[in-house]
Amino acid sequence: MGRKWSNIKEKKAARDASTARVYAKFGRKVYMVAKQGEPDPESNQALKFVLEQAKTYNVPKHIIDRAIEKAKGGSEESYDELRYEGFGPNGCMVIVDALTNNVNRTAAEVRTAFNKNGGNLGVSGSVSYMFDATAVIGVEGKDSEEILEILMEADVDPRDIYDEEQSVIIYAEPDQFHVVQQALEAENISEFTVAELTMLPQNDVTLPEGDKLQFEKLVDALEDIEDVQHVYHNVDDGE
Repeated sequence: MGRKWSNIKEKKAARDASTARVYAKFGRKVYMVAKQGEPDPESNQALKFVLEQAKTYNVPKHIIDRAIEKAKGGSEESYDELRYEGFGPNGCMVIVDALTNNVNRTAAEVRTAFNKNGGNLGVSGSVSYMFDATAVIGVEGKDSEEILEILMEADVDPRDIYDEEQSVIIYAEPDQFHVVQQALEAENISEFTVAELTMLPQNDVTLPEGDKLQFEKLVDALEDIEDVQHVYHNVDDGE
């Protein structure tokens, strides 16, 4: 099932030319999950997950602290989580997750991005059935056999484990995310190169060069939208 996760992450980071934009998206997410539950990651698993993910993207501590303090301060700002599904050039599949305080604005911006870049929005469920929600965790300093042994001893059954460059990538069921982490932390593995819940396509597609260029413009346009948190797709990223 491997998708060369480090390459995908590097390409995404390259597209996100403004690190301030990445930080702002994490700040918004941290605020929302801290406001919905306790502003303490030890008692709020959703917040703990977002903080682990933020750490892999090197989000500065002051961004996190400011978002949590904002939640503690009783701010009335609220956000809705939205998912859009659509098709890009040559029928490739795209899922867009957003976090917004203005549903109409976000819907219009997402629709415009699709329409201007060779795509179109679909109805709910038109694309997501071809993707699997997956927990992805990456660690360094071990090989896949060692990690598999650790997880088996903890009675954790991952979907897949493979070696990728200097990392070991673990795919697991979404509800196993914290279980996998706890098994690793019990073996003094507490630093993760990847810690995400994602949507992985059941099958990748390879686009002709012209369509691929237009597809990349579509992804750029979607990720430029302030409210968009994640863009998932089934296009082979290549090397």
